[in-house]
Amino acid sequence: MEQLEGQIASAKVAMARLSSPQLYYVLSGNDFTLDINNPEEPKVVCMGNNPQKIQIYGAVLSLYVTRLVKQVNKKGQLKSSLVFDEFPTLYLNNMDSLIATARSNKVATCLGIQDFSQLRKDYGREQADVIVNIVGNIVSGQVTGDSAKQLSERFGKIMQKRQSLSINSNDTSVSHSHQLDSAIPPSRIATMSSGEFVGIVADEPDCPIGLKAFHAEIQNDHAALKKEVDDYRPIEPVRKLLPGQVQQNYLQIKQDIRDIIDSEMRRLLDDPSLSWMIIKK
Repeated sequence: MEQLEGQIASAKVAMARLSSPQLYYVLSGNDFTLDINNPEEPKVVCMGNNPQKIQIYGAVLSLYVTRLVKQVNKKGQLKSSLVFDEFPTLYLNNMDSLIATARSNKVATCLGIQDFSQLRKDYGREQADVIVNIVGNIVSGQVTGDSAKQLSERFGKIMQKRQSLSINSNDTSVSHSHQLDSAIPPSRIATMSSGEFVGIVADEPDCPIGLKAFHAEIQNDHAALKKEVDDYRPIEPVRKLLPGQVQQNYLQIKQDIRDIIDSEMRRLLDDPSLSWMIIKK
């Protein structure tokens, strides 16, 4: 019994962090279902983390995402996309299985990470390597070190033309040769500027892509961007929540839990075959 009490106390410490009126409100609602690619009721679900409470909200986000993935990864649904920005801050078990199987169900998975080393730290080297190697499309900005070397190897090598110039006292000679070299060397990836990207995309045999590996720079159309900002009109929120509503929901749930405990205690005490389960101190 002492060992069991110690285990319960350890669980209380972790669960106490989740005890906040805001999380109670979010987790107790039934406003919508998580089958975002349901043909009869498609929807967009946006969830955000708090950098100061990653360990607390990360558990809740993982719960939602795990359930959402099971609902989405089914046959006969609409095309959908799962976008995970700052992916290492969220732990999702069997992520490699999602990437491998969901594509057949028209689900595109996009992972945003700062560096491969960050993924290894949070997911472990073995699982991080599987995730990196299983994806078909890679787009990267400026990275250094091992990440730049791995990207350069992923882009492969191409036949490049070389020219050498030799000058002596009598004449000058120019020689041309072809050599197999990295399509995008690590040094180029490490020195890219903001808005400059390299990448590689997957294609199909019946629809090949000529430029599978690319090196491009984002060009902003400032006139079109300004017009888009000028034409933007903020949409009124569907629901406005007052602090009192959130607090009332929090107190109501706590009262419901107390009522459940009292009801179960009375049931156990009234039944002689179960009363032994109550420890009176």
